[in-house]
Amino acid sequence: MKKGLANKMLKDFNQPQFPANQIPARNIRPRMLQSSTSGVTISVPQGSEPGHSLKVAPSQSPNGHNQVTILNVNIHNLTFDDFLRQLHHGIVFTPNVDHLMKLQRDPEFFRTYQLADYRICDSQILIYASRFLGTPIQEKISGSDLLPVFCQYHRENEDIKIFLLGGGKGVAQRAQQKLNQKTRRRIVVAAHTPSFGFEHNEAECLEIVKLINQSQANVLVVGVGAPKQEFWIVKYRDQLPNIDIFLGLGGAIDFAAGAKPRSPQWISDVGLEWLYRLVSEPRRLWKRYLIDDFPFLGLILLQKLKLYRSPFKPQWFKS
Repeated sequence: MKKGLANKMLKDFNQPQFPANQIPARNIRPRMLQSSTSGVTISVPQGSEPGHSLKVAPSQSPNGHNQVTILNVNIHNLTFDDFLRQLHHGIVFTPNVDHLMKLQRDPEFFRTYQLADYRICDSQILIYASRFLGTPIQEKISGSDLLPVFCQYHRENEDIKIFLLGGGKGVAQRAQQKLNQKTRRRIVVAAHTPSFGFEHNEAECLEIVKLINQSQANVLVVGVGAPKQEFWIVKYRDQLPNIDIFLGLGGAIDFAAGAKPRSPQWISDVGLEWLYRLVSEPRRLWKRYLIDDFPFLGLILLQKLKLYRSPFKPQWFKS
């Protein structure tokens, strides 16, 4: 269950608010963002495909956070409230079962994942797995909850300006309108829906970079699915000097816009949101949940028996 400040903010977000044309003006003293360094370096040749030629230096958890290892991923063990208080700078990825299974097969995705400053638990199934392994994760911080809660948390911080990248036609703009309406200010300053396969079109990607830089946003939310969003963030982050926080949040933009239904809270709390989504979108998700992710339970059992071996090793990707 979500607790504390984050839970209250999520409830507040779901309450009716003013229409978009009645958002009151505010005169709030800004709270300045803080910066930090992740201890990670990356070299991506201009024009290369996402994930190629990455050179990763030894990485450490920012600010010395505790981490829980599930298979070959170190997940930061933070409560939702602590994460919101500490997030001032960096790249945020949201591991779930599907991510972990992709990370067993895709070396480019694995080395890209090493560059995240925060890897936060996006799955109740991972919570159960961590308890089974004897190293419990404190709380689930799902991407679909993080976007509205982050907006509520910074609703009076005029320094926070968000750019949304993702969703179907018109979806990002609807999410922008709803998030601004709920926070009673224009926290989302711009939104863009890329074309299908945009990540392979360098000209389109550079145009998106230009849009982001012109928007004056300092928080970028990318919701185009894994591993596409993680590759894109890593490839273009050095061309986005104004962005302090990069959030790879999957379907969060669709959920914020109301374009896709969210499961009832109790279904999410017991770890059956995957089943709800499967029933909602069977043609798109049946292979992911019933075939690609099915070996997860066996791999967790191997880890419990100390028989699991990662197919990749972080030192392979160090400079």
